[in-house]
Amino acid sequence: MGAVKDRTVEREPEHAASSGAQGVPAAGVEDTPPGPLEAYLPQFRAYLSLERSRSDHTVRSYVNDVSDLSHWMREHGIDAMDLLDRDALRGWLAQRHHRGLARSSLSRGIAAVHTFFRWAVDTQGLRHDPAAGLRGPRPAKHLPDVVGATALNDMLDDLGDVALGEHDDAHAAALAARDWALLELLYATGARISELVSLDGSHVDAVNHVLTVTGKGNKQRRVPYGESAGEALALWAHRRAELAAPDAGDAVFVGARGARIDARVARRVVARALETVPDTAARGPHSLRHSAATHLLDGGADLRTVQEVLGHASVATTQIYTHVSVERLKRAYSQAHPRA
Repeated sequence: MGAVKDRTVEREPEHAASSGAQGVPAAGVEDTPPGPLEAYLPQFRAYLSLERSRSDHTVRSYVNDVSDLSHWMREHGIDAMDLLDRDALRGWLAQRHHRGLARSSLSRGIAAVHTFFRWAVDTQGLRHDPAAGLRGPRPAKHLPDVVGATALNDMLDDLGDVALGEHDDAHAAALAARDWALLELLYATGARISELVSLDGSHVDAVNHVLTVTGKGNKQRRVPYGESAGEALALWAHRRAELAAPDAGDAVFVGARGARIDARVARRVVARALETVPDTAARGPHSLRHSAATHLLDGGADLRTVQEVLGHASVATTQIYTHVSVERLKRAYSQAHPRA
């Protein structure tokens, strides 16, 4: 219990250094002359952000991938995008593979150039789409990290005990309440961390225990939460004024310096809490999303319901959690059945 309390009230830095600027080329090419696609990147970035409503992470990744292709073109003497063809793009992908990029990164690069060249055809006068029909390796399937329901309940109960206990000052008490509410809501709703940090007070129906969250593509969905999350959220609402600065506006979750909490800070809060959970490699907020989905299915929820809770555009995305549940069932069978 003591270890949980120490970590919960830690004063975290609010503005960690960014992991990378938008439009920064791949490692090792920062000092080289720009490639033929660089001039299009500011407009492409604006298109992704403003018209497609992509997340900052996706915008940064797609711009970096196209910038990487641009430098590859310069190195191979291709000085205009209308000189590209599918074979050239395959050469770029082969180089990325030889550099040791993961399958997921290769697949994301293909998605980035598909989006870029479709945009260029529509808006920049490109006569043909060299990425049409381009395919890459299938992403390796892996089961997400899932924390057991009992272990998660114990961790959340510990956070609640800390939040409801005595504190040296009101600032520490507010941080403890915030962390408890953040973890409870992540697990209760299966929301993405980006969805919770962007949550405003007007999106919380405390009477009916429902959140209105804004997911990918600015699509909104209503998600219920339970009594435990409601208790944690009520305590945080009572103590929020101790942390909130005027520029926090209507933000539900704020950081130690009073502004809307940064997603990186929220991830560290989750990671610190999960460090106290034994026998799991789970660390990030997505583990709580995975766990919520798996536990809903284990408890009898149907796949369509879980799809709506998570905000998946396709039920096929949600089906990975059925695999997780089957794996858990097989492990239990192997341990318990005398003829397994």
